[in-house]
Amino acid sequence: EAEIRIMVARILAMVSCEEESLSPCGGKEEPFHNRSKTRQAVTKPLLLLFLFPLLLWSPCVFGGSKVPDRGAPYLAKVWKGKKGAALNYRFRAPDEVAKGEKYPLFVFYHGAGGRGADNFGQIRDAGAIKAFAEAGLFSDRPCYFLAGQVPKGKLWVDVAWSSLEHEMPKISDSMRLMFEVIDAHMANGNLQIDPDRVYAMGLSMGGYGTWDAIQRRPGLFAAAVPICGGGDKSRVRNIASLPIWAWHGDRDKVIRISRSTDMIAAIKAAGGAPRFTELKGVGHNAWSDCWKSREMWDWLFAQKRRPD
Repeated sequence: EAEIRIMVARILAMVSCEEESLSPCGGKEEPFHNRSKTRQAVTKPLLLLFLFPLLLWSPCVFGGSKVPDRGAPYLAKVWKGKKGAALNYRFRAPDEVAKGEKYPLFVFYHGAGGRGADNFGQIRDAGAIKAFAEAGLFSDRPCYFLAGQVPKGKLWVDVAWSSLEHEMPKISDSMRLMFEVIDAHMANGNLQIDPDRVYAMGLSMGGYGTWDAIQRRPGLFAAAVPICGGGDKSRVRNIASLPIWAWHGDRDKVIRISRSTDMIAAIKAAGGAPRFTELKGVGHNAWSDCWKSREMWDWLFAQKRRPD
């Protein structure tokens, strides 16, 4: 019985890896993050056919319990917003929490590949779970973690990814709700979050989200790592003193590298000293190099919010 449980869980995980495409989204081109191999596309119907009778037998397989959560120990939660809207999100605490100790809060803004309603895609996107484990988050770098999930067809920032510049639009529902989630967890006295060490990171659509978040609430964050995104270069004065390390591939054809270089140049002109890594020969997957950089993780977790 135990072997059957494991087998069904593995098949469910394989089937859940949705194939994505460069499809139109409100006139905005969707980055292609989680490219499924042709073999997976061919075998998916066969897997479903094989899985069906096992699912019918699921009360026996799982003893009447729910299918195992593939995102554990990232806890799946739903935030009910002030205006009636809701946001799926994942939360995780440090592996060990010492009494009286304060820990950073790491906020992750996923890319387009993580959108949906499964409350899992936001941490699966671009291999985030594996990357965070390899970086030692929660163990070697203990922290609290939050990652909201943007619904399919929606954005962190209502801006076309193909644009070469933009002015900050009205805040999106997902961004507004994510701020509510962050504020609620920081106000929770049962959590030992250090308000001076709140870090923002995001890739692609989430790179835009990271820039947008720090420009709207610069006093909230201690540091930010926007990966292949873009922001409003006319409104950088309020983030000039914020530690920022941006990453972008010079062959990115989904989001042009100028979206990052323009922000870096504008911040420097405003008196800031942001860091920027231009990845030679890299396309729209700058996060791979960024997440492998021990220097980046060491830098990020060394940052503390500076006095106003």
